[in-house]
Order: sequence, then C-alpha cells, then structure tokens
Amino acid sequence: MRVIIAEDQNMLRGALSALLGMEDDIEVIGQAENGEQALQMIVELSPDICIMDIEMPKLTGLDVAERLKEQGHSCRVVILTTFARVGYFQRAIKYGVQGYLLKDSPVHELAAALRSIFKGGRVISPALSISLWEAENPLTEREQEVLKLVAAGLSVNEIARKLFLTGGTVRNYVSEILQKLEAKNRIDAISIAEKNGWLQ
Repeated sequence: MRVIIAEDQNMLRGALSALLGMEDDIEVIGQAENGEQALQMIVELSPDICIMDIEMPKLTGLDVAERLKEQGHSCRVVILTTFARVGYFQRAIKYGVQGYLLKDSPVHELAAALRSIFKGGRVISPALSISLWEAENPLTEREQEVLKLVAAGLSVNEIARKLFLTGGTVRNYVSEILQKLEAKNRIDAISIAEKNGWLQ
C-alpha cells in the first residue's frame, strides 16, 4: 500500500516514515509538514492512505479530511494524534476518517491498523474511551458561534451587531452556554469548549 505521512514535527515524521518503510507491504511515497502540502501531495500522488496529525499549520488534518470527502477522493485518512478530544473525534467521523489512533501506539499496531483500513475497515485506538463515541457537543451551532466571538474578545454589543441580534438575546445565549457547560464564567466556558474541540 502507498502511504503519505503528514506531520509538522520533523523528527516524528522521519521516524514514522523509516519504521513504516521497513514493513514489506507499506511504501511511504511522501512526507508533508503541513495540511496544505498534504492535500497537494494526495491530489498529485493518489496514495492509498494518508496518516495525518490533527493540529498542523495552514490546514489541520480534519480540514484536509473534510476537503477530500467533498472532492470524493479515494484516499483513506488516518488521524494520528495526542488529542482524545470529543469534538475532534466527532468531526473525524463526520468527514469519513477511517482511522483515529494515538501517537503513543506501537508501530506494529499502526501497521496492523493500516492493513485493516486498506482492506476497507475502520480502526479506532482501543485506548480511546467509549465516551468519545457517546459524548456530544452540547452547544448548538449558534451557541458555538457566540462563544467563538466571546473568545475573540468581542463585547456583547459587538456580537449583537455582528450576528444581527439584540444584546439581550446574546446575553441569553451566553447564559445558556454557561449552564450547558457547567462553567463558572465565560473564560471557563471557552476553556471547556476548546479542551473538548467544540469551538472548531
């Protein structure tokens, strides 16, 4: 199988490439240091699988997965991450990602997962709690939008103008957000949402 590795940490990318390259049935045909480069390589080289980190410059791994799904590209996507965040996981499933594995997984496990995915399977790291499947983002799209603007430092009145709402409506949204996230204040709410990947 032909594989591309997209990872912004040079040492990890090189080590992964060398270790996977030792497998008889895996050929690493490209390495990308950011999401934009990964997308370009996938289009040009048509690999069977692309292994991607989530948090990369220019485009995240999830951004790339979303674009590949939109384009109907046949390349299978495997997310390799240190983040067991509910929001990230849900987006990965939504964008048709076939693998979601943790970076501390042994290479032989990664190779076995790639073989399974190559045959059409889907592999989720056993270390990821079942709660990732069950937990859902409690915020509506509008509430996420409001919280993003709060995180960007906008005042209630500025948010109201930007979203064509009244100040009272924005305050109601903020109150609802705090209640849903069981947050002490706005900063706490932003922290909780970001930690769970709910502000993407």
